[in-house]
Amino acid sequence: MNFRAAPPWGAARVEKLRALADAIAAETPGLLWKIWTEDAAAGRAGGIYAFATRAEAEAYREMHTQRVVARGATDIRAQLWDVNTALSSITRAKL
Repeated sequence: MNFRAAPPWGAARVEKLRALADAIAAETPGLLWKIWTEDAAAGRAGGIYAFATRAEAEAYREMHTQRVVARGATDIRAQLWDVNTALSSITRAKL
């Protein structure tokens, strides 16, 4: 998922969103991990997620889309992908 987002970026974004990160880690069913992404030059932020099941990913996408819209995000792009674990393991993915 990624979307148009307003600053701050970097360390200031950590301060602003630490409570949200804690909540996501503690309260998201099936979340294995999240990588937080940002591109200050393009004004976009988001994340790459791994979930235990597709159903949990779909539920999170629906809920989180509403949450980021409420925070002012626009141009939201969210896709679900299946993982090819055999090829991913060759390229050192930690699954």
